[in-house]
Amino acid sequence: MSDAPLEILASQAGLAVDWVDANGRPQRVEPRVLRAVLAGLGHPADNEQQIADSLRQLQQARQAHQLPPLLTVEVGQGLDLGRYFAADTPCDIHLEDGSVLTLRLDANARLPGLLPVGYQNVAIAGQHFTLAVAPERCYSVADAVDQATPRAWGLSVQLYALRRTGDGGFGDTQALEDLARMAGERGADALAISPMHAMFSSDTERYSPYSPSSRLFLNSLYAAPGSILGEQAWRSAIDASGLGPQLQQLEQQPMVDWPQAAQARQKVLRALYHDFCRGEHPLHQDFASFRHASGEALENHCRFEALQARCAARGESLDWRQWPEAWRTPRSPALTQFAAEQAGEIGFYAFCQWLIARCLERVQSAARDSGMGIGLIADLAVGADGGGSQAWSRQDELLAALTVGAPPDILNRQGQGWGISAFSPEGLVRNGFRAFIEMLRANFAHAGGLRIDHVMGLQRLWVIPLGAPPGDGAYLYYPVDDLLRLLALESHRHQAIVLGEDLGTVPDGLREKLAARAMLGMRVLLFEQEHGTHFRPILDWPDNALATTSTHDLPTLAGWWQGRDIDWSARLGLVDGSGETHWREHRQREREGLRHALARDPQNFRRADSREADQVVDASVRFLGHTRAPLVLLPLEDALGIDEQANLPGTLDTHPNWRRRLAGASASLLDDPDAARRLELLACARQQAHERDR
Repeated sequence: MSDAPLEILASQAGLAVDWVDANGRPQRVEPRVLRAVLAGLGHPADNEQQIADSLRQLQQARQAHQLPPLLTVEVGQGLDLGRYFAADTPCDIHLEDGSVLTLRLDANARLPGLLPVGYQNVAIAGQHFTLAVAPERCYSVADAVDQATPRAWGLSVQLYALRRTGDGGFGDTQALEDLARMAGERGADALAISPMHAMFSSDTERYSPYSPSSRLFLNSLYAAPGSILGEQAWRSAIDASGLGPQLQQLEQQPMVDWPQAAQARQKVLRALYHDFCRGEHPLHQDFASFRHASGEALENHCRFEALQARCAARGESLDWRQWPEAWRTPRSPALTQFAAEQAGEIGFYAFCQWLIARCLERVQSAARDSGMGIGLIADLAVGADGGGSQAWSRQDELLAALTVGAPPDILNRQGQGWGISAFSPEGLVRNGFRAFIEMLRANFAHAGGLRIDHVMGLQRLWVIPLGAPPGDGAYLYYPVDDLLRLLALESHRHQAIVLGEDLGTVPDGLREKLAARAMLGMRVLLFEQEHGTHFRPILDWPDNALATTSTHDLPTLAGWWQGRDIDWSARLGLVDGSGETHWREHRQREREGLRHALARDPQNFRRADSREADQVVDASVRFLGHTRAPLVLLPLEDALGIDEQANLPGTLDTHPNWRRRLAGASASLLDDPDAARRLELLACARQQAHERDR
């Protein structure tokens, strides 16, 4: 049969049949791949009849002239409603402040651009919808630090890597609070952290922070309960569980033993919850209020956790897609009965979410009290596990039958499959962008900024059918303008900045869209070069992106200089002998290029008493400090001169991803001579850049 109807259906469903790869070569998605991806989107296309039926359903939905639950518009701009209503139709707008505005559509059936920023409810001709009126731009770094030309700086840290006495084997919010206070006292305006999304309580082997169960809730293991309930209560829970010696042993290890540490922490949390429920604790009312305010979303997440615990105890699958039919939807009567029977278990998971929320709230308050203009910058993963809580509770808005990744390119010839699900563009529109808005609010709740991993996903994502190789995927497009408006609106309401991780292949025009809304892009020193010999000069760095030395997926600066990433790849067989030789030769040229760029500043490389790698890190910190970036984020690993990286992409168990711990206590880390010197270099360079550019 002809492929034309199939390609028309794919285009109507938001798939790109034709696309251009990272090397500029045109590509075309094969028909077999289109059929598989369309099936994952809910549009069967195995034969001519299915294609015709799916296409008809799509077209009928778009021609129904039925208002969606939510529309977006920028403040001051009119909204074309001619598809739904005639000119001069009267309407009532119920504003968020409680007042009512009566208007008429103009001669072109447009709603005048007179509405204030916010979510406004519109009633017109017997129909109702929410109009999200977005500000022109996000809350910016300039707003946060109250400078017209900001030259702010901060640190980035892997939360689990922090240490403190009594942490039980991995970093927690108390260690983060200690670090935030120390950084703020030294002049930092921000502290960017690794994702804190909810993981799988019943599967402690899964600990990558970028493959969460839900982006609506938090990883309760990171809570420091003593900071909320008192150290005596926490010590009593440890004693009651009998895990004190094990926790001390885990605390001394150089790396996180996630399965052991997580299981031990959960047992202590259960003992703590038991004690909390026995007495009349003064925070009972606060817990009850939190649970009530969090509503159905929290209840569903806690029920999901309890269901997974039941499956784990029985040795059954934890993936809800394999559960009995009665458990596959949150609203089933069987789950109502289950919730009644398991009220205590569900209450425990709610208690854990209350604890971590209050702990994180405390950290952000400490960061701001220490003088930070921004405070915490949360990290929003690009998706959630298709077998997790968020996909289960928002099935119409997430694509559990597809996974997200990247197409093959020169660096990853097989492509990448990230094992996470994405939003459904059609489901988002159909449900008034509910899942997207609630996710933004959850992640803005206790932070002064939000880093959006793989921000290109707001415009398009490479989606792959479950079980298929990464190359058998296609780009799925999203309503990017609606998503950006909602992001700007939530940023404005929470007074939090937005950072977009735009590394890699970026669709044409997206960076311009981000910049127009004051969403900062991201520039990494190691990538800002041409041909491995010429690094971008200081004044050529843009003023609409943050600057940083490295990221969690790249070698640290010291590690890059020493070739530790090449060493690891060679050791694990990720590169052959000739490839390793070529890589090392290229790295030598890169080192010479970076050294040449850094040596343009006569103040660099003056310390004859230090090793070359330390001098390069010092000089790089000063270099970034002098750029025009509104915000410079220095990874804590680079401040300390560490040579091992947090994550080596393409590996699972062969490299200790997401397990490395820092050597010293977080309360004194910044007193380390190397770190203290580099923070002083950065602060001085930022001040000089501010004086130069204001």
